[in-house]
Amino acid sequence: MQLNHNVTEFALLGLTQDPFRKKIVFVIFLLFYLGTLLDNSLIITTIKTSRALGSPMYFFLFHLSLSDSSFSTSIIPRTIVDALLKKTTISLSECIIQVFLLHFFGCLEIFILILIAVDCYVAICKPLHYMTIMSHQVCSVLVAVTWVGPVCIL
Repeated sequence: MQLNHNVTEFALLGLTQDPFRKKIVFVIFLLFYLGTLLDNSLIITTIKTSRALGSPMYFFLFHLSLSDSSFSTSIIPRTIVDALLKKTTISLSECIIQVFLLHFFGCLEIFILILIAVDCYVAICKPLHYMTIMSHQVCSVLVAVTWVGPVCIL
């Protein structure tokens, strides 16, 4: 007789089992999630609509806000739903997708922060060459590489 060692789903314990505290967790996570989405959407809208914010720093900040919104959206809704439902399991495929998205958007944010640091370095250390080094084409290529980079690492 052979034992089956395949895992098809995982049990999520959550932050609490108390129904009242689950409602508190739901409200807190929902407020933080909506605040994060509102803040990032305001940053994205402001950068896209203002002509004065066309420098590479704001180009990178736009993509940082976009990745932060995506990061929050890939994790928090599941936590909010689980705070209300009695079902405390997640399938293997859902778990793998969520872990992949967590690492993908985490790496993406780090890469974009590195680009912002490089932009600041060039602005401070090479001010006369800034416009040639950080042209729009170079910034676009750098951002494209940062969006592809986490896939290559994972």
